[in-house]
Parts: sequence; structure tokens; C-alpha cells
Amino acid sequence: MSVAEDLSQLRLDAKENRNDFMLGNGKADSKDNLTRQRPNSARMLTYNECKNLYASNSIVRNIIDIVPEDMTRAGWTLKCENQEVKDAIESKWRQLKVKDKFQKLFSDDRLFGDGFLSIGAISTNKEVGENFAVAIDPKTLRKIPYLNSFSTQKVDRYYINEDMFSSNHGEVEQFEINRQTAVGSEILSVGGTTVSKERVHRTRVFHQQSTRFEDEPNGRSLLEPLYDIITVMDTSLWSVGQILYDFAFKIFKTPKVSRMTREEKIETGMLMDFKFRTEALAIIASDEDLKKESTATAGMKDLLDYGWDYLAGAVRMPKSVLRGQEAGTLTGAQYDVMNYYARVSSMQENKLRPHLEYLTRLLMWCSEDAGPQIDPDSIEWSIEFNPLWSVDSKTDAEIRKLTAETDKIYIENGVLDPADVEETRFGRFGLENTSKFNADSLDNIDDLAKKALEAYNADRADNNG
Repeated sequence: MSVAEDLSQLRLDAKENRNDFMLGNGKADSKDNLTRQRPNSARMLTYNECKNLYASNSIVRNIIDIVPEDMTRAGWTLKCENQEVKDAIESKWRQLKVKDKFQKLFSDDRLFGDGFLSIGAISTNKEVGENFAVAIDPKTLRKIPYLNSFSTQKVDRYYINEDMFSSNHGEVEQFEINRQTAVGSEILSVGGTTVSKERVHRTRVFHQQSTRFEDEPNGRSLLEPLYDIITVMDTSLWSVGQILYDFAFKIFKTPKVSRMTREEKIETGMLMDFKFRTEALAIIASDEDLKKESTATAGMKDLLDYGWDYLAGAVRMPKSVLRGQEAGTLTGAQYDVMNYYARVSSMQENKLRPHLEYLTRLLMWCSEDAGPQIDPDSIEWSIEFNPLWSVDSKTDAEIRKLTAETDKIYIENGVLDPADVEETRFGRFGLENTSKFNADSLDNIDDLAKKALEAYNADRADNNG
């Protein structure tokens, strides 16, 4: 190709490039930078990675521990007309350290994806008692002396019910558990045989699993979707530490520096750094200068706040709680904290209550434990969670007074019967130490207030007429 042809081709290429430039990048075009961006792919953390993150990062500890602590901190009460049964069951709860055990159950669920508690059920039927692959027979229970927490490392296999027409669809029916101990490599099982693994029926284990995909038997750790922001927060801590270490530094200007050797510069720097580490007196020549310089930190607070805001939104916890605010206390207008406690309360109802009620039913059936043996379906009982947060006594008295005045208006105007008010405010088991007034009672407050106003106006019209 001749030089003239080369120049002609270059001009054509330049014209094409100019045309491409005039077209611009375009939205959703191959040259659009946004279309080439992809969210980070899922990161699956191993057991040891989760354990090491928990052991080395205080923010990770707060993420894992605070919610289970709040779920179990205030405790719960057995409401029952039979005082003997109530006292015996609550005493057995304390003996089994139920609060600590369930806190560990939910902490392991958040950290590793699965939490486990073994139920030490002793039965009068030897075959049922020793064969862990068989379901617990509540009617033959003698006692439950212990609850033991164990990790997902002990579970080798999950036998999941995958029949979509079964009432237990998606639930684990049996676990293959490694019962090997440091004392011996094998254990004695049913029939005198020795094994290192054994199938355990699901009725003998409390299993808590919050996040699981259909094609995976194990649960997912809460830390997996938070790994990026945890890395960012760890980097921010390191960066702030570096800035604080070199936050202020000294500058010494002298015309003699050009004539100093390398060793003299090092020695002078060391002496001046030692001498002027505090507010000491500096004697320098008129043509010399000594001053301090500080690292610019403008905008740093906004960057750190962004990290905290993102982390708080990802874990669904207010920043004040995540940073370690005193549990159970509220100051004015802390609506984010109130919403957090409402979320914890729903977790108590949806996740913790089924475990508690199952354990309580087993304890009621025990013939040698937790009071007299009784059929839990033959008496009226319930478990009530204690308030997660409380107000001062003056505010509580004002709430009680306001509630009583409201109830009086409803009764006088025929909106509610006294029996309805008694049931609503005092429940089935009498007067309580805490006020029954809560946000749940606001669902139908508008309708009740409208009916009360109509009845009140009608009553006034009759009296005036």
C-alpha cells in the first residue's frame, strides 16, 4: 500500500472515530460503563472463617450477639392457674439455664447458619429412651436433666422431607450426628454395637435455621451478605488508626540542612522528635523555623457515617444499638430503637416461642421432674414474654390512668362490657405488674373512639332534650 493510500485510510478511520464520538456512549450500550458493572458474587464462608471473624472483630460480635441477647435478656413467664405447676416449670427453666441455652442457639444460627440444642430426655420405655432415631414419646418421659448446645460441625447429614404434599415438607426429619468424644473414638449404641455416628430424630433436637436455600441442606451465615461492608468497616478502623498515629507532625526549616550529612539529618530528627514531643522550649536561629502540621480530616466524618449507615441498614439494627447502647432503655423520640424492639418481639413470637412451648410441654409430661405429671392440653397455660424495654414509674402510672379513663368512657357509653375490659387489660390470670397498654391495641382504636364519640353525643342530646 502506497503512502497516499495509507493517508487516505487514516482519514477514513479518523472520520469513523469522529462519527463514533458524536454518537456518544449511550444508555445500556456496550460502551455504557454502568452495563459493565456487576454486583459482587456470593461469598460462602466456611466454619473456620466465620469463627475467626467472630473471634477477631468486635463489630461482628455485636452483629451476632446483640439480637439473641435482647430476645432472651428480659426472660418470660409461665401464665397458669395451677400455681404448683407454674413454680415447678419456672424452677426447671432456671435449672436448665434455658435463657443461656436459647441465646446460644440463636447466636449459632446467625454465625454459622444453624443452631442446635440436644434434649436429654430420659424415658420409662428403655427402647425409646436409648434409640435416638425414634421420636420422643412425651407420655413415657421421666425427666429432662440437661440441654446441650452443639455446632453444625457435629452434624454430618440432614434427612429432609422433600415431599411437597407432606405437612412436614422442607423440615429435617432426622440428623446424622457425630457423637465421637475425646475419651474414645466410638460410642456404645443400641444393641451393644459401637458406632461413631448416629441418626437422631428431630424431636430430640432444637434446630434453628433462619436462611436456607432449597438445594442446600445447611443454613447460610448472616455474615455472608455482610462481608463487603465488614471489610470496609475494618479498613476504616485501620485508616483512622494510621491518621491518628501521624495526626500531627513537626517541620523544621533551616538553611544548614543542605550541608548536613545523612547521619546528621537522622540524628537531628531523632533528637528534635524526642525533645519536642511535649510543649517544650525551642531555641532556634532567626533564619530557622519550627512548626507543627496536622492531617486534614475534612469529610472524614461523612465517609465514616456512610459506612455506619450502610451497616445498620444491612443488619436491620439502629446505629445506637449496634454501637452498644444500654439495653432496654429509651430516651425521647427514639423511634428507630422502638422499631428495633418491635422486630425483636416478632422474632420472639415467630422463632423462640415454638421452641419454648415444645420444651414446656415435655416438662409437663415428665413424671419425676418439674412438679406433678400433667397433660399440657388439660389445663390452660401460656408463655408471656417480659417487656423488652420499660418506662419510668411516673410514665407507667400516667399510662395506666389514661387507659383506665378510656375504659371508663367505653363502659359508660356501651362500647365495651366490663368483662371485655377485664379480659383485655388483666388477661386470664389477674392483675399484672406491667401495663397491658401497647402498640398492638392501637389497631382498632379509631373505630372504638368513633363509637364512643357517637354514644357520648347521643347521651348528651338525650340529657339536654
